[in-house]
Order: sequence, then C-alpha cells, then structure tokens
Amino acid sequence: MNYFQINILKWAKNNARRLPWKRYNDAYTIWLSEVLLQQTRVQQGLPYFNAFKKKYPTVFEMAKAQEDEILKLWEGLGYYARARNMYYTAQYLVNECNGIFPENYEGLLKLKGVGEYTAAAIASFAYNEPVAVVDGNVYRVLSRFFGIKTPIDSTMGKKEFKLKAQENLLKNKAAIYNQAIMDFGALQCSPKKPNCKTCPLNKKCKALQTNTINLLPKKSKKVKQKHRYFIFIIVKYKDKQFLVKRTEKDIWQGLFQFPLIEVDETVFLKEEQFNQLIIDNFKLSKFSFDGISQAFKQKLTHQKIMAKFVTINSSQKNHTKNNWIAVNEKEMLKFAFPKIIDCFLKDKVLHLNLK
Repeated sequence: MNYFQINILKWAKNNARRLPWKRYNDAYTIWLSEVLLQQTRVQQGLPYFNAFKKKYPTVFEMAKAQEDEILKLWEGLGYYARARNMYYTAQYLVNECNGIFPENYEGLLKLKGVGEYTAAAIASFAYNEPVAVVDGNVYRVLSRFFGIKTPIDSTMGKKEFKLKAQENLLKNKAAIYNQAIMDFGALQCSPKKPNCKTCPLNKKCKALQTNTINLLPKKSKKVKQKHRYFIFIIVKYKDKQFLVKRTEKDIWQGLFQFPLIEVDETVFLKEEQFNQLIIDNFKLSKFSFDGISQAFKQKLTHQKIMAKFVTINSSQKNHTKNNWIAVNEKEMLKFAFPKIIDCFLKDKVLHLNLK
C-alpha cells in the first residue's frame, strides 16, 4: 500500500460514517441507496432510504408498485427522472432478469439510470469488483492531494480523475477503500473549511503546500439559470378542486399540479391581468376570485421557478374538457406534487385577499 491508501484506511477505522445502507451488501439495497443519494445530501436522503426500504424491501415489491406511488414517496427529493428510471429498472430486472442484478460493472452500466459512478458503487460494494468510485467527494480529495487543476466537468478532467482513482484503488479491498475515500471527502476533506491540521494526508498534500485548498477542485462551466414564471389556478367547484398530470418532457414530468399558465415576468407582476388570462387559457367565464398567494420560489439546477397561486370559485359545470382531474381535499394527499406546490399547501398564510 502507498502513503495515500494507508492513511485513508487508517482514518476510516475511527471516523467512517455510520449509514444504514452500509449494513447491506446486496445489489438491490446498494442500488437503491445510490439512486436516492444522487445529487442529494446524505442527511436529506436518509429518511427517503428508510421509507423506500421499508415499503419495497426487494426489487420485486418495487416492480409491483404503480409509478404514482413511487413518485409520491419520492416527493420533495427532486430530480424526478431518477425515480422514473428507478421504477423502470426495477420492472426490467423482475420481468427480464428474474430480479437478479448484473454482477459486474459493464453489465450494471446497461441499466437505465445507472451511470459510471453508480455502477462502480454497486460493483465494488456488492461484488468487491476492483473498480474505483468517483463522486464529488473523491474528486475533491484527489484534486487537492495530487494538485490536479484540470476542471472536473471537462471531458479531459473526467478521464484524468477516473484514471487517478483507479491507480490508487486498493484492488483487493475495493469495497472498504471506496467507502473510506468517500467518507474522508465528506468529513475530513470537506468542501468548506477542511480541517487540514488534523488531516493524516497533510504532509504530502499538494493543495496545502501551495495554498490552493479553496481553489480545488476546479470547474470550467458556469450554470446558466433560466427564470420561469408560473401562475397556478386553483379552481374550486362545490367540494372539488382540479389537478392536471404533467406529461410533457419538462421538469416534474409525471407529477401533479394545479392548472398552469406560464407567463413572462412582466405579466407575472400584473395581477390585474390574471382574470383575462384565466378566460383566455381555460375558457372559464363563470367564476369569482378568492385570492392570490404571495410569490413562491424553487431553485432547480438550471432553472429558477417563481409561482403564484390564484384561487377562484367556479359556478361553471363542465371542467373536464381541459383534462382536469376533480379531487376533494382528502384525496389531495394521494398525489405527488412538485416541491413548490407542496410548500404552498403547507403554508399557513395562503392568500392575499382580493376583496
């Protein structure tokens, strides 16, 4: 073993994270945990892992579920394409593979929603295959220790880091080593204010020697964020409200929402125009305003959503022509909503009275 490997493993003996999925070495549980934790903080993902593992203890139970059930349990975690891919893969494994996961890295890569990192994690943790995992924590540790300045979001950078990770993998203890380096990056070599004084790698860390800890790892691409403005219409008719399922290839595909009008920022700010918007978009004429909410916002990776919720009381009989689903208040709990709608429903001060 080299200096890097020895000290990573030595650190992990006393400092490794105690996480529930570490108790398992079956491919299903590892796959489940990795899918749930993609682009998600561990503390946020923990309750979701426990909920999914309890409701779907094996891939067979997940495959039998309805997609809406999966999305509802996933609600609030974001990146819903992961949930749809997970459900598709569960069905594929049960229907085509008798519920058995591929037992090597290359085979795992062929599963929908399984990329290089997830395939490496399953292959090493479940089968101890000597393939290195490279997640955000590993990028950070390798970049700082070896002083690698190549941007991690570049094609060249991804190849370089993958090669460096594989070179330093302890091949006869792949599972233990991969867990150790990820834990080390999460706890010791953290993104902000890492504790370099107590770091067992500090004697040979290039970033520490060159005072570039806060500059590594490097990224080349700046995310351009698109701003979108949504007006959700809550149509009340007797004891019913109406929902619509998002089926287009856009954010929140497969989730439910109130009837939506997307506008530009100028219209979003002119609430006096909302009456005509409702008439033009939904052909409603017999309604009265109940209120307009404050503006709610939700930040996605590439988008920022601003939304207002307009409540109207309708006396019009036919609402189904807009493909709306009529539900009562109790039934609302069954549907999976985007986070911004969930926040609105849970908010105590829902409306600014228009009267």
